[in-house]
Amino acid sequence: MTFLIAAAGTGGHVFPGLSVGEALVNLGTPRDEVLFVGGERLAAEVYPEEGFPFLQVELRGLQRSLTPKNLTLPNVVRKARNRIRHAILEEPVRVALGMGGYVTIPTGMAARKAKIPFLHSEQNAQAGMANRVAARWALRTFGSFPETGGLPGAEWVGNPVREGFWSFDRDALRAEVKKHYGIELDAPVLGVFGGSLGAGAINEAVSAMVGQWDGPPMAVVHLTGARNIEAHRSLRHAPNVQWMRVGFEESMEIFYAISDLVVARAGGAVAELTATGTPSILIPGDFGSTGHQTGNARYLTESGAAITLPEAEIGQLSDVVRNTLFNDDSLEMMRSSARRIARPEAAVTIAKAMMEVAQ
Repeated sequence: MTFLIAAAGTGGHVFPGLSVGEALVNLGTPRDEVLFVGGERLAAEVYPEEGFPFLQVELRGLQRSLTPKNLTLPNVVRKARNRIRHAILEEPVRVALGMGGYVTIPTGMAARKAKIPFLHSEQNAQAGMANRVAARWALRTFGSFPETGGLPGAEWVGNPVREGFWSFDRDALRAEVKKHYGIELDAPVLGVFGGSLGAGAINEAVSAMVGQWDGPPMAVVHLTGARNIEAHRSLRHAPNVQWMRVGFEESMEIFYAISDLVVARAGGAVAELTATGTPSILIPGDFGSTGHQTGNARYLTESGAAITLPEAEIGQLSDVVRNTLFNDDSLEMMRSSARRIARPEAAVTIAKAMMEVAQ
């Protein structure tokens, strides 16, 4: 085993990690020489399904409230570090990469004890606590934005995206994708998603909007999250809206190919928005220790690629959609701005860096 990639938690960590693994394979590394480390949730499903070796460790973050669980956290980290260090020495692993989140700290500690190079990647404009701590052990730090708060030495390479985005061609995909979603209306398409599980506030706002829509005809491709799809199938929509509801989309490149404008959170998916040159209305979530989604949305908005709509103002979504989706000049300017700040080659750049230090 040559490479170890630690990525766990939400899709914002898991899928960028998978992207680097895919890049390593494309560059000639056998799939069984890339070991992924993560927890029991999404990572435990995604990496084995993609054919990669997977080491599952117990993970838990620091609770903000005063709770006895925080007293056991050092022991959880120590056990994870020991398991990862054992895997590094047994395989043996030559270089480790942390993708942020709770698993990054025990991975950085294990790499240090095993005396192998440790690299890490931050997906957001404001570094999370784990990456700020792990920076002291990192040989190289990769950032998704020109400046990363909390990591002044980060190299701007972009946030890794899946292989389907490396050479994305909307025009080549569009006609076929329209059939895939069953879109019959000849009108602009609004794409909506809130992450792999969906986002309640966005789902509710969009449901209300399509139910009362009195603007020009539009189609809406709405990724509700698998747990929400049944509840949304029974909801009504205005006659001049074709509302396609999908629980989960495995091939997100086809979602972006059909979308003229996207309504989304501002997590790791902002890298997909820029890689595909897709205009967006970003509704940052206020979760996370650093308010990272606000920073992500601010960067895209200041670059001209997006519009930020605070969740407290989500009731204005209908007006913002109406003023943007049907304005061809605005959409084209946002597309150009998104493409200008895109770094779709990030996964390959990080994979090559891992290969260099592994030699």
